[in-house]
Amino acid sequence: MDPLRRLCLCLCLPLLLPPPAAPASVAVPIPGPNWAACKSLSRELSRLVATLKEPHVVLEETHLSEEDPKNWPPRIRCSDACDPSTLDTNNTRCLHRILQGLQHYRDLLSSDIFTARRLPRLEAALDQLLRLVQKEPARPPRRPMAPSETWAQPLLQRLALQRLQSFSTIMSRVFTHSAGPR
Repeated sequence: MDPLRRLCLCLCLPLLLPPPAAPASVAVPIPGPNWAACKSLSRELSRLVATLKEPHVVLEETHLSEEDPKNWPPRIRCSDACDPSTLDTNNTRCLHRILQGLQHYRDLLSSDIFTARRLPRLEAALDQLLRLVQKEPARPPRRPMAPSETWAQPLLQRLALQRLQSFSTIMSRVFTHSAGPR
């Protein structure tokens, strides 16, 4: 199943299933970050990624695929409980996944892949979102990734930015729902 269909299935499945039975006790919403600020920043991040120009014209039409999930872990999955009905009562798992993704992409933008092409506005947007989403002090950056070959860096940049755009789109939807009226 291609990734777009999987994403559609993940996002639409909660709408197709009957609502879960009411629990014995009503869950109290867990206070989260400043949802309105997260909504605004996640939209800005999506906009920034979407407006980036590919420096290598040949890569503009290239669609890359990375099959190694160990190198690209932060994907919001159905099991992360980011659907609207779960977000209203318990957003912990979803926020944890978003935090992992933000940290991963921030580390990636600081890696050797982007040495020749720093993206300070993206880095700043990720840093601001990290500060809003984190409940505990910031963790130190993860150990550096294995160095990449110079010839592969433009390809890895493109793949990373495509994945970041997808991640930020889903993250923005989560924050838009959570920032909305209850």
